[in-house]
Amino acid sequence: MTIYSLRPQPAAPVPHTAMVMAAGLGKRMRPLTVVRPKPLIEVAGKPLIDHVFDRLSAAGVARAVVNVHYLADQLEAHLRARVRGMELLVSDERRQLMETGGGLVQARDMLGDQPFLCVNSDNLWVDGPSDAIRLLSAQWDETKMDALLLLVPLARATCHRGAGDFRLDAFGRITERRKPGRLAPFVFTGVQILAPRVIRDWPEGPFSTNLFWDRAMAAGRLWGAVHQGLWFDVGSPRAIGETEVALAEL
Repeated sequence: MTIYSLRPQPAAPVPHTAMVMAAGLGKRMRPLTVVRPKPLIEVAGKPLIDHVFDRLSAAGVARAVVNVHYLADQLEAHLRARVRGMELLVSDERRQLMETGGGLVQARDMLGDQPFLCVNSDNLWVDGPSDAIRLLSAQWDETKMDALLLLVPLARATCHRGAGDFRLDAFGRITERRKPGRLAPFVFTGVQILAPRVIRDWPEGPFSTNLFWDRAMAAGRLWGAVHQGLWFDVGSPRAIGETEVALAEL
């Protein structure tokens, strides 16, 4: 099946606000995360979260909301010293880790009433012919989307040990999740645009963004945009070396 990308519009605005998910425990990155949170683990000469903020700044994002939990004081101090030219807000989860969906709920009043970016803080990617965030923004269509996920083909998901996440139809709509025992051709990169209306009817306590995705998919409003550059799943100490070798060869 041929997958066609939605045709981008050159002047599409980038969301004003980004939610940066940085509250995880980083268990797969142990022992490196015993003394520092995963977003501060260095890859290719700088912390993972700095790579993310470099991308946000380059795309023109004006405001970032960052959730914190594990070794939160370290992370918050780093952000206060590092982030410049962008409004920074912290969603404090020190008392309870809320997971991805619960993190969105807790930060909802900071996110505003317009579509926003949501980016995992341990992301590392290289843009293709165009800036990935701007590409995602250009493909966003609020009339038919509640969520637009940046996906990468499984074959180009560097260091990724999984079996894929989603299947798309020929127009870019996400039609199903990977089923047990089967491969799925696309991997979620950890970058997405969400409409604020997806944050509704949530359960108490921590929960995954999967709840919001499943509702959007059932309504035909969960879409994917295919990343044209490189993406690295830096989820373990072993992956750091593999990623750095690949980046050095570019």
